Amino acid sequence: MNNKLSITYLILIIAPLFFGCRGPVKNKNNASASPVSLHIGNGKYFIIDTKESVVVWTGSSVHGPHIGYIYISKGELMIENSQLMGGTVEVDMSTIEGDDHRSDNNLIKHLKDSDFFDVKRFPLSTISITRVASINVEDKEITGNLTIKGITHPVTFPAKMEVKDGIVKANGKLVIDRTDWGIHYKSGKFFDNLKDQAISDSIEFHIMIVAKK
Repeated sequence: MNNKLSITYLILIIAPLFFGCRGPVKNKNNASASPVSLHIGNGKYFIIDTKESVVVWTGSSVHGPHIGYIYISKGELMIENSQLMGGTVEVDMSTIEGDDHRSDNNLIKHLKDSDFFDVKRFPLSTISITRVASINVEDKEITGNLTIKGITHPVTFPAKMEVKDGIVKANGKLVIDRTDWGIHYKSGKFFDNLKDQAISDSIEFHIMIVAKK
């Protein structure tokens, strides 16, 4: 995975593009996210350039933060009159890496197992944008449905966007509570006396998207 940007760290979760938090909407069959279907050829849709886009995750324990990457497999943004109207993003959970772009260390292997993302059972995570509120020309508040491990929650988060010369650039920051998506490993909410073994429930995602016609 070359040509990817470095940023911040997270020891527990990835995600796709636009979020915030309210009550849970869980998939009854506990299946993985459905593959994203793209509107190729439709002039309203800009296809995400997966080589120029990346999600940087940051998680932490009492010993400090961890930073890494996860990659978008496909996605699109719907643009009308230079304004974001909707879109979907699909993330390949098997691409989780550390900040050194390695995927074969013990931390990354653990993130992929059933304690965390259970990647074999749930290889995809998705975000579907349901609402976009414009704060000003660049600043947006994006709401969507985020699916991780077959569990879907509505989420909202701020993002900056630019539409210029047929290219859309978006940069957003989302913080979620991993336990809402069924990731309870060493969470102080679910386990007592963890002491210096506790892992933060909060996970931060920096989402950088480039989309083109």
